Formats: sequence, C-alpha cells, structure tokens
Amino acid sequence: MSRQEEAGSKYRAGELLKRFLPYYRKYWKIVVIDLLCAGLTTICEMVLPMIMRYITNTGMNDLAALSVHVILRLAALYLVLRMIDTMANFYMAYTGHVMGTRMETDMRRDAYAHLQKLSDTYYNNTKVGQIMGRITNDLFDVTEFSHHCPEEFFIAAIKAVISFIILSRINIALTLIIFAVVPVMIVTCTIINLRLRSAFRRQRVQIGELNARIEDSLLGQKVVKAFTNEEKEKAKFEEDNQKFFQIKKETYKFMAAFGTTTRAFDGVMYLIIVAAGGIFMVKELISPGDLVAYVMYVGTLIATIRRIIEFAEQFQRGMTGIERFVEIMDSDIEIFDEPDAVPCIDVKGDISFKNVCFAYPDDHNIVFRNLDLNIRAGEKIAIVGPSGGGKTTLCNLIPRFYNIDEGEIILDGENIRHYTVQSLRRNIGMVQQDVYLFSGTVYENIAYGREGADRQEVIEAAKRAGAHEFIEMLKDGYDTYVGERGVKLSGRQKQRISIARVFLKNPPILILDEATSALDNESEFQVAKSLQELAKGRTTITIAHRLSSIRNSDRILVLTDEGIMEEGNHEQLLEKRGIYYHFYTTANELK
Repeated sequence: MSRQEEAGSKYRAGELLKRFLPYYRKYWKIVVIDLLCAGLTTICEMVLPMIMRYITNTGMNDLAALSVHVILRLAALYLVLRMIDTMANFYMAYTGHVMGTRMETDMRRDAYAHLQKLSDTYYNNTKVGQIMGRITNDLFDVTEFSHHCPEEFFIAAIKAVISFIILSRINIALTLIIFAVVPVMIVTCTIINLRLRSAFRRQRVQIGELNARIEDSLLGQKVVKAFTNEEKEKAKFEEDNQKFFQIKKETYKFMAAFGTTTRAFDGVMYLIIVAAGGIFMVKELISPGDLVAYVMYVGTLIATIRRIIEFAEQFQRGMTGIERFVEIMDSDIEIFDEPDAVPCIDVKGDISFKNVCFAYPDDHNIVFRNLDLNIRAGEKIAIVGPSGGGKTTLCNLIPRFYNIDEGEIILDGENIRHYTVQSLRRNIGMVQQDVYLFSGTVYENIAYGREGADRQEVIEAAKRAGAHEFIEMLKDGYDTYVGERGVKLSGRQKQRISIARVFLKNPPILILDEATSALDNESEFQVAKSLQELAKGRTTITIAHRLSSIRNSDRILVLTDEGIMEEGNHEQLLEKRGIYYHFYTTANELK
C-alpha cells in the first residue's frame, strides 16, 4: 500500500466530478430525457397527496359533493399518471443504466489506453492486482453512479421545492419548523459520509492487495509446492484477508451509523408533525384534510431525504471508483512522441550511444555514466559481463522502454527521440530473457509478430526458428492452446515460439537477450544457425552467458557497472587475458 493510499484521497469531490462530467457529453440527449422522465415520475407522485387532501376536506365539509362520478374521475386521473410513471420508470431503469454502462466502458477504454502508454517504471512499482482492480471492480459502481447521480439530485430538488411551496401554503409556521431540521440532518450525514468515503477507499485498496496476493501465490504455486510453503502462503493470505475483513467491518459501522442517523431524524420530523400539527388542528390553524396531505408530503420529503442519504453510500462508491480511475489517468506518461517526431523508415541499423547517463527513475540507481558506444549497421555485437552490469538495460534503452537522463542515442544519424515511439519499436525485434506467451494458440502467438501475416508466413518463421517440428507434434499442431502464459509448453518450446515471433517481424535491428538460454545444445545449435541467417545484413545485439554462442560475433563488449571495460572479437579478448578471458576459462572449467 502506497503512502498516498494510506494517507487518503488527494482529490476533492469537486475536482473528481469535473474530471468525470466530460463523459456525459456523448450521452447528453439520454441525460435530458432521463431527467424529463424523473420529473414526470416526481409530479405523478406529488399529485396523490393533493387528491387525498381534496377527498378528505370535501368529505368532512360537504360529503354530498363527493359523488361516484367525481371519485371515478380522480381515479382515472391517477391511473393515467401511474401509467406515465410506469413508462418513465422503465426508461430510467433501462436506458439510464445502459448509458451508465457505456460511460463505464468508455472510462475503462481510456484507462486501458493510458496504461499502454506508461513506462516500465510504473509497472515495476504497481502490482498487477491493483491495476486490474482499478480498471474492473473500481469502475463497476460508476455505472450506478453515472445514472443515478443526476437523476436522484434532480428528483430531490423538485420534491424539495414543490413540497416546500405546497406545505407553506398549507401552514407556513409548521413548514419552517420542519425544514429547520433538514440542514442539521444534512450536515450530520455529510460528516458520516466523509468517513464512509475514506472507508470505501481503504476497502478498494485492500481488495487490490488481496487480489495481488492471490495472483502471486497462484502463479507461483509450483514454487510453493516445491518448497512446501503452503502454510506460509496461507498465513500471508489470511493476514491480507483479515485486513480486508477489518476494513469492511469499519465500513459497515459507518453505514449503520448512517442508517441510524436518518431514522432518528425521521422520528424527529414525524414527532414535530404529531405534536405541532395536532396542536395547530386543535386551534383550528389547520384542517384535518390539510393535515393528512401535510403528513403525506412530509412523508414524501422524508423519503426523498432518506433516499438521497442512502444514495450517499452509492455516491461514495462511485466517487471512489472515479478517484481510482483518475489516479491511473494522472500517472505520468514518461515515454511519448516529441512534437517534431517523424516516422522511422528505411532503417539501416547504425546505432551510437553518446555520453549516455541513466538511472532508474524509481530508485535513482545509476546504471550508466557517460557511456559511449558505436554499432555499425549490420554489425553483430555481443555483450557479456556480470549480473547487474547493465546489459539488459542498455538494450532496453534503444527501443525507449526508458528515457535516458543525459546524452543521446543515435539511430542512422538521428536522435531516437526524434522518431515516433511506435515506428522506432516496429524496427526493433526483441527476444527477451523472460518469454511471455499470450493465452491462445501457438499460431496466434507467432502471428503476434506481424499483423496481417498469413499462415504460410507463420509456418516459415517457425521453421527458421527451429520450432516447426515440435509444433507439428503437438496435439492440435499450430492450433494447440498454450495455456495462460504458455504453461502447457516447456521453457524450450516457449523460447522457440518467441524467436519465431521475431523471425516473422523481420526487423532491421535484432536484440537477443539470452535468446537461446532455455535451449539444449542441439536446439541451440539449430537456432544459432537460423539466427546467423536472420542476422545477415541486420544489426544484431546479443546478450549471452553462454560464451560459445557469441564466438563468431564481429565484436564482443564486456560491460560492468563501471562501463565498457573490454571490447574486441573472441580471439582479441582472449589474448588480453582480462575479464572475458576469466569468464571463458571459468565456463570451460564448469563443463
């Protein structure tokens, strides 16, 4: 849980509503009709006390005037009003909710699009469970909020105004006494509402933590079982589960306080009517029929206030969902197209690092200081060195997964920041150390390398990656389901599919981060031949611990936390008897 989340909201309700209101713009016609229907239902509801007032007063003063014809006409009028009310309610319940769902969908689309633009730094510091919670669960309540919020407040305003006018005409003194209680009720409930919102926020944060805990444990279940740590994982889960329970318990406490407060004020208002209204009737300041109508209107007013107050729970849920959405949208986009960015086309692959300085944004851990490196177009470069020396980081800087702090990275004579991000990455193929396969078929995962590729091209890419034979042996061949994250395939198979994906992309620049690390010797040899073929005429950067796989590289760089310490081909570096020589001889001893 972040400090911000622990401290509470940094957004005011007005600011959140201002950020949310633009989503109504596309649906303003629906909102107008919905409010019109809300007005109709309110008017229909407000007519009944007037009918009862007329019947009661007429019956007590002149019973003969209440003919069957008059009563039937009043009943017919009320029937028409109820029919109008029914149709208006259907529109509000159906179309209004559909509008809310569409707004939720729009917000989720915007959130997802924004997440696609965020850098690795954001994902390194944010749990996947939290992100998933924000774009799914946190937006569920927005549907109800977006529909009911304008509707409920509009109805409340109409009822309050109409009730005040009618009640004032009946008895102004009694009305003023009743309405004097309303501000006290609103202030008290608002205070409780603020506590309720805070509780809802903590609840949302903790459910994200719980989801993240479950996801982490289930995805790592093989490790859990291997180390027989089931009880440990249960204990960690129980800790988070109990935290969630305590937060929900506190939430229900405030909800109970909310409900109790509204019922208490209801009792106070009815007590005033019984006492003051009864005294006024005894003193003939109000007629029995007027008192009946008065009680009904006050009942309507109380029901409206209670509905608004009860809606406050839904309101706070919705505001919390909006707040969590806004937090995503306010996350800084660190990697973006410069105003003068142009498409990256006809790439040759000439890469230069000039005085590059870089530190990770989250922990400011310095990786490079004044790094200089020139890679000629079509050159095969290998990078070796101890773990933590910055090998993978260097490769991640080329496609702008991170922005450098100082210096320049030049591609074909142009700073990479002058290219659009998508066009730059489109010209770079990466086989990363940690292979990720999407839930789907083998074919879909390879075809991911280039949109629009036909089946024959996919098969050809698989052949060049040395993957075709084992794919054909699978149950459904290329249509075999790989499972979540490719769990149904071995590490070797996943690596080959990942390589095939890059073969299909066919980029002018290749970055191979331990591309053959999961392959056996025979497979490594086959893939190495395919990579050599693919590397012809292309700039290739290879990170490898297996030094045997890079012996034929044009140039080998030894990268440590102090920078590039050695460079040359295999034979030249062995003659130096330096770091590379030590790596090579140690590797041979371990064989």
